Amino acid sequence: MTTLYYAKATCAIGIHVLLEEIGKPYDLKIVDFSKAEQKTPEYKKMNPKGKVPALVRDDGTVLTEFAAIATWLAMTNPDKKLIPTDPEGIARSIEALDFAVGTLHMLSWRLWRRPDAYSANADEHEQLKTRGREAVLAGLEVVDAQLAGKDFLIGDFSIADAALYYVEYWASDIAGWPLPTNVQAHFERMKTRPSVQASRKQEGVA
Repeated sequence: MTTLYYAKATCAIGIHVLLEEIGKPYDLKIVDFSKAEQKTPEYKKMNPKGKVPALVRDDGTVLTEFAAIATWLAMTNPDKKLIPTDPEGIARSIEALDFAVGTLHMLSWRLWRRPDAYSANADEHEQLKTRGREAVLAGLEVVDAQLAGKDFLIGDFSIADAALYYVEYWASDIAGWPLPTNVQAHFERMKTRPSVQASRKQEGVA
């Protein structure tokens, strides 16, 4: 059985959503970051990167990194239509996903959430957090324009929306920041999906 190694309030949320969208049996293994379980020899033997998500597939091989896992899930479950089949659609879905994961998450949110990862000087942390918040909100304004007149990022629901959802969840539910109009509408739309409701139950939010 496919197993997702998952930690709360991480990008693994988006992969959990995609597994729920697919609807096949899977196992969810919780990695407790508060206990540094991602750094244990047992976990790092399975995933030397020491982070989540990590997907152990039916054949026992391990796949890591959000974009790789999401793309593999979509392409091995074509009936769920989680990624377009035409070259332009594939490129656009990965473009939107990469902006969420690479820019909104790694270059922006992480700066706000983990300023200590960028500077050992505690006096600089508030300035770093401010820059991170500004970068997330500026990036969401870009996404807001992309969502104008659309329910989802590339028209129909795709892997890109699962990536955007976890950023929306962080910004709104964790940080308490106001989302731009179209992004807020997308967030509310996502919360009506059974897959997202299952994810939110796992996260312990309404």
